[in-house]
Amino acid sequence: MSQMKKIYSGKVRDIYEVDVEHLLLVASDRLSAFDVVMCEPVPDKGRVLTAMSKFWFGELADVAPNHLVSTAFVDLPKPARNEAFAGRSMLCRKAEMLPIECIARGYLAGSGLKEYRQYTTIHGEPAPPGLLEGSVLPEPRFTPSTKAAAGHDENIPFAKAVALVGREVAERARAITLAAYQRAADWAAARGIIIADTKLELGFVDGELSICDELITPDSSRFWPAAGHAPGRTPASFDKQPVRDYLDSLDWNKQPPPPRLPDSIVRATRDRYIEAYERISGLRFADWNG
Repeated sequence: MSQMKKIYSGKVRDIYEVDVEHLLLVASDRLSAFDVVMCEPVPDKGRVLTAMSKFWFGELADVAPNHLVSTAFVDLPKPARNEAFAGRSMLCRKAEMLPIECIARGYLAGSGLKEYRQYTTIHGEPAPPGLLEGSVLPEPRFTPSTKAAAGHDENIPFAKAVALVGREVAERARAITLAAYQRAADWAAARGIIIADTKLELGFVDGELSICDELITPDSSRFWPAAGHAPGRTPASFDKQPVRDYLDSLDWNKQPPPPRLPDSIVRATRDRYIEAYERISGLRFADWNG
């Protein structure tokens, strides 16, 4: 084929239609914070996301099917065999996606923490009293959310997920999400990293509920260093935390246009993404070429 049709451009990913059965997912170096895309890209960020997803798709292949066909350069469609796509592209099967985000939480953080502080619930479900920021939950929870066409996703209880996709599908989605999270959390814990939570995208491929999009990356998960972790204080994280911290220090209303990021903040963010990949996978990022 002489060209590909771009069918979607998001905050981070661009999606191209390859043929009637396949898509090409391309992870850019764009970075968003507070739902605003920054002006400065983070070099190699998209390649880290692709390398990390490829790693987890292999490690968790027995948990559920997935949509990945290949990340190899030679398997990319001819228009994508160039430096702009290398190492950041996944050739995938098309899927009929669920209209919910499938989130697993092992620790209290993010929107779950905000809700808990107000209502002592997590996604509308009762939670034990006395939990602090960063507290480990008694057991990992499946905490779905809606997919908002605009604005923020809405956290929902399991019963609402059942209403949206049906009980059988909701229960299967819960089982896949929690199994993937637990396996990944155990793997990372052995390497000194806490996976506090993660968000999965699930869809049907050839009639089977499968893991799609990215998988347990610094963009879809919270990775914390286990050393020095203690409930009650905001943990450091292996993601865009340097950017969030810098933006929080400014008088910015969290609306476009974003302020410019200093080179030092961009470098620190790149370093965290790479460290997360190398510590978890045991591989050198310098060796990754897709």
